[in-house]
Amino acid sequence: MTRSLRLLALALVALLSFVVYSSAQDPISSPTAEDLSQGKRLFVAHCAICHGIEGTGGRGPSLHQPVLRRVANDFQLFLVIRQGIEGSEMPAAWQMSEREARQVAGYVRSLGRTAVAKLPGDPDRGKAVYDSKGCSSCHIIRGQGASLGPDLSDVGARRSPAYLSEALMDPGASAPESFLLVSVVTPDGNKIRGLRVSEDSFTIQLRDAGNRFHSLRKADLKELKKEFGVSTMPSYRDSLGTSEIEALIAYLAVLRGEP
Repeated sequence: MTRSLRLLALALVALLSFVVYSSAQDPISSPTAEDLSQGKRLFVAHCAICHGIEGTGGRGPSLHQPVLRRVANDFQLFLVIRQGIEGSEMPAAWQMSEREARQVAGYVRSLGRTAVAKLPGDPDRGKAVYDSKGCSSCHIIRGQGASLGPDLSDVGARRSPAYLSEALMDPGASAPESFLLVSVVTPDGNKIRGLRVSEDSFTIQLRDAGNRFHSLRKADLKELKKEFGVSTMPSYRDSLGTSEIEALIAYLAVLRGEP
């Protein structure tokens, strides 16, 4: 039997067992508290090394997304966990039972789900605040804006209102690791400060405020400082009133990735 036929056979067996299993309590679409707890424990033990302890990403992508690339449905998510992705760094979870793989899938799904909450602010007013403060000069919503900051097109599905409030009042405390600020001094004494794009043992790549990219050899640098807990985004604690903050949070909370 060829490799492709073996993979097809395994997929068919997995699909059959998935369908049969789905007639019971489903740990993916309807996980219990125990399923989520067990799924998180397994995730931390087997998946966090690439995807981060909280699923926020590392070597592997962030899983805090309502729609995951490669997985259009629960079965595909289960299959990716169970069999891995051929030709990539995503391995098969051969050490997990079927139920355990489903519990991990349920936990992963939960990372991309943030319930719609009833908020005091007016989303329409919040959009006006967003536009008046020039937020699109750093953020993208539905393809419009710049990419100096995180894409906000589905931020309401990924982040809670409490997180959004903290991000507006104290941006450094909520800065994603993928937007880490780095300051360097080059061999000729020039200072460069920008967001880390990528890094390995020998080099680091930065994007500065002018959207210029710099690739630098670490051994050549006079200074390299990683500014954890710092953000280029300004705090709106003193520049916006309470009602404006509430409106802006309400607007961001309704952004859930819909076109």
